[in-house]
Amino acid sequence: MSSRLSSILSRLLNLVPYFIANPGMSAAEAAAELGVTTTQLMSDLNQLWVCGLPGYGPGDLIDLSFSEESIEVTFSAGIDRPLRLTSTEATVLLIALRSLVEMPGMVDPSAAYSAIAKIEDAAGTAARGGVVRPPVQDSDEDAAEYPIAAAVRSALHHRRALQLTYYSASRDRVTERTVDPVRIVLVDNHSYLQAWCRQAEGVRLFRLDRIDAATGLDEPSIPPAQALVPESNLELFSGDASLPQARLRIAADCVWVLDYYPMDDVEVAADGSVEASMSYGALDWMARLVLGFGAGITVYEPPELVGEVRRRAVEALSAYDSVDA
Repeated sequence: MSSRLSSILSRLLNLVPYFIANPGMSAAEAAAELGVTTTQLMSDLNQLWVCGLPGYGPGDLIDLSFSEESIEVTFSAGIDRPLRLTSTEATVLLIALRSLVEMPGMVDPSAAYSAIAKIEDAAGTAARGGVVRPPVQDSDEDAAEYPIAAAVRSALHHRRALQLTYYSASRDRVTERTVDPVRIVLVDNHSYLQAWCRQAEGVRLFRLDRIDAATGLDEPSIPPAQALVPESNLELFSGDASLPQARLRIAADCVWVLDYYPMDDVEVAADGSVEASMSYGALDWMARLVLGFGAGITVYEPPELVGEVRRRAVEALSAYDSVDA
């Protein structure tokens, strides 16, 4: 609830500088540009009447003159004043911006580098605080964005469908997908495109560094309503009940694997070992993963995975025996 209220407050306060910069704009024009309905915009403007400075009396609260035809801010309660950052705040912001630049698709690198330069110039050497920074890019070529990330962000901006060539690690194969982009999200320090997959008829996450090709299509992106719910469908295996489940026993010295692969029904034994279930898409891929841990992971089920791991282990041992002979 608190995150929802914070989001609403941020949206409301952003309206003030927006209408100061665009005085007299009609409600219909503003709603279209802000991506909300006219009804929602008018409701937001009405709520702004109770926002303002401590004292909360005349001369303290935001004041507006608005109707369907024209919207103007008559008193901003100081929200139009430039933000003044302390050196600590500026340093934190600079670090955050540089982190975003390193995440494909999260921001336009040229815009981020421009913001970094402006913050550093405004804050001065105190804001730098000894933080070593890479040289700010001086040309569009230097700040060029990863082409696939650029194509994905362009499709999102223009609300166009995408044709993807995608490597699925869980299925260990490359597939062609037509998707309706929803947003770019950050999950476990990786950038993902959240989109409605027309082939799977469900919301899927596509890791940007596993997209081999992305082509914008000359048709609109029209994801269904259930794909647009904020913070939903962010589990990497959510909504795909067709994936088989492996029941595993993980030795105590290998339990770190739980930090790298999504697992369910985790049960910790007295000796520190763990039993857990893991979804997988390809038998071949799952068998290779398990064998890579040697005796650290034992497969209990399903039978076909147990058999495949045993067969490969026997073949590997036979290969060593032939070398010794």
